[in-house]
Amino acid sequence: MLKKVSILTFILLLTFTLFSQVKERKSINKVPEKAPQAVDRQALVAYAKQYLGTPYLNSSMDPKKGFDCSGYVRFVFSHFGMVLPRSSREYKTLGKSLNPDEFKIGDVLVFYGYKDRKQIGHVGIICEANGMESRFIHASSGKAMSVTIGELGSKGYKKRFYKCIDVIKK
Repeated sequence: MLKKVSILTFILLLTFTLFSQVKERKSINKVPEKAPQAVDRQALVAYAKQYLGTPYLNSSMDPKKGFDCSGYVRFVFSHFGMVLPRSSREYKTLGKSLNPDEFKIGDVLVFYGYKDRKQIGHVGIICEANGMESRFIHASSGKAMSVTIGELGSKGYKKRFYKCIDVIKK
C-alpha cells in the first residue's frame, strides 16, 4: 500500500512539473497583447541606455556581471513588467514583422547569426527609429564586447536583418 502511494505521489509531482513547464513555454512564445502596465517607450530606452558599456557575457542577464543580447533585451523589458524570450532563437516566430516605416523606439530588431544565416542569433532594441537607418541598443559580442548602440543600416547588420517586431503594442 505504501509503495502505491509513493508511486502515485511521484506521478502527480511529475505531471505538475511538466504542466508548469509547458504553460511557461507557451507564455514566452506569445507577444503580450498589451503590456501589463503602460510602457512609455522613451522611458524604456532611457532605462536601456543606463547599461551602456556593461560587458558582454554569454548566457547572462546580470547587470553586475554582463549581458548577452537576449539576456539584455529580456532584462530591460522585465523592468517594465514584460516577459520576453530568453533565447534570441525564440524571436523567430514571435510577433508580426513590421514594415520599416512602422519602426518605433522600443521595438525589437531580430537578426540572423553572424556565421549562420539560417538561424536567429541576435536581438536589440530600437533607440532611434528611422526605418532601415534606425539605431539600436544591444549587447554586442563583436568589437565592442559590451552594451552599445549600433546602426541597422551598417553593412554588418543590414545583411543580417530578419525582422522588427512591436512587443509593446501601445
